[in-house]
Formats: sequence, structure tokens, C-alpha cells
Amino acid sequence: MAITSRNQVRSIIESRLALELAESPAIPVVFHNMDYEPAVNSSWVQCLVSFGQNEYLSQGLTVDSRNRIVGLLLLNIFTPQGEGPGANYVIAKRVRDLYNRVIVSEVYFDAANGPSVLAPPVPEGYFQTQVRVTFEFIEEL
Repeated sequence: MAITSRNQVRSIIESRLALELAESPAIPVVFHNMDYEPAVNSSWVQCLVSFGQNEYLSQGLTVDSRNRIVGLLLLNIFTPQGEGPGANYVIAKRVRDLYNRVIVSEVYFDAANGPSVLAPPVPEGYFQTQVRVTFEFIEEL
């Protein structure tokens, strides 16, 4: 499958997470530009995909023109405050295992970093950690 757009990559990443967290125990997932009001004392994951550095592998707009694109996947994990880190780290393991050093539909994921504790959490009232994974793919023009 040739990757021809960043939306295609975003969809690959987000659908993988949504499918995993729909399984028991199900955990809500929030993506960029989504309104979400978390329930009190609930757990949830925020998935943010951004694209950064790129380089051309072949020049021009001819057939076989390709770019190497590097991106960052940020997974913010929220669990109820005051209950310790255990539940949060269980969710973090689930999401790390989805992306840690794997190739999914021609998207190459590096080693996952975290979970790192973020304080103060945003929004307040939760224990928050973050898992970060860089990824890359070849975009065909």
C-alpha cells in the first residue's frame, strides 16, 4: 500500500488505538479537534499525531517521487487522581505495546518512550502520564 497523504497515516495510527481501547476493559479515546467532557473518576486516553521533519528521497513531481516524513505520536493517559499510578501504567503498557518498534501498513514506529508523569495534569483532577513514539513513513507523490 503506497502512502500518499498524512491523513492516511493519521488514520492508520488512530484506528489501531481505537480498536485496541474498544476491547475490554474499554477506555475512551480522544483525538485532535474533538470535544470531550470526561466523566468524574474515569480513565481516558488522548491521542495526538503530528508531523515534523521531512526530506525528499527523489526530486521533482515525476512518477516515483518520494519523501521521507518523520512524525510524533503523543498519548496522554488520564486516570483518577489519588489512586496511585498502577491503573495508569496498565493502560500505558497497552498503548506502548501497540506501537513499540513495529511496522503497521508501512508506518515504522520507533521505541516507545514513557510513561512519563506530567504534573500538573491538564485537565486538573487526574493522574496523567504521557507515552511518546516517533514514527516515519515514505510518502509517494
